[in-house]
Amino acid sequence: MGKYAVIDLGTNTFHLLIVKAGPQGELVELDRERRFVKLAEEGIETIGQAAYSRGIQAISDFREVLADMDVDQVRAFGTAALRTASNGPDFIRDIKNNTGIEVQMISGAEEARLIHLGVMQALPALSKPSLIMDIGGGSVEFILADDYQVHWAESFPLGVAVLYKEFHHSDPISTVEVELVREHLAEVLVPLREAILHYPPQLLIGASGTFDVLEDVLAPGRAHPLHARLPASDFYPFFRKLLPTSVAERLALPEVPAARADMIIVALILVDYVLNLAPFREIVVSHYAMKEGMLAELMKG
Repeated sequence: MGKYAVIDLGTNTFHLLIVKAGPQGELVELDRERRFVKLAEEGIETIGQAAYSRGIQAISDFREVLADMDVDQVRAFGTAALRTASNGPDFIRDIKNNTGIEVQMISGAEEARLIHLGVMQALPALSKPSLIMDIGGGSVEFILADDYQVHWAESFPLGVAVLYKEFHHSDPISTVEVELVREHLAEVLVPLREAILHYPPQLLIGASGTFDVLEDVLAPGRAHPLHARLPASDFYPFFRKLLPTSVAERLALPEVPAARADMIIVALILVDYVLNLAPFREIVVSHYAMKEGMLAELMKG
């Protein structure tokens, strides 16, 4: 039986996911690897030398895993950081020269479409509009959708690496910086607010990164293998606990992954802002997102 793999070259994290098809065509996970490369640590305009080297090494390591597991088909996708960075084309060329892997660049709109496709495999039927939110390092994708169609989707350059670099300069973050983040979100997310008025969502579906942390902290017992549910009200005590902390204090907290300790504050401010756009009572964390959407298409041929 064939093996399929996708490599997602995100702004903060590179992912490798290897699967095969199950008896009903479902994804059977064979291997999952993650590297915190942080391409935008020196800004999203240019990939810094250290991050550049980490990225090349991560893909080289992934290449060895693919060879060891005898994977038949591989797709690699580049997203926000590589779309933006001036040396993104050089980075993609060096990956090809060093590993033979060709990286396909995808647009924000294509990211949103693939995220929806992935999320729909992890959740039960959505009879009413829901807001899917995928927080990346360089961008955030929002999709208003139900089981039948995508009503609206857009990608915004509001990823955690972008917000962190632009606004989070004090440690702990200052009250002024928090307000500047919120003002920026209010300015940039006008299309999201308007879309929510047209298609009022009842459920916030979170995918990736920060939502994984929220699940681990607020819904540690997994009742379902592909998604977790938690009351939206549970978010606020965790948010209030972390907001005044320093990086050192967050590193000492077992519930905060070390690789996310620096940028999690701006991510939580973003989640808080979105939760206040509609009367969400529940957050559903999807274990599937863009990678699984990519795989669904790859496996269909």
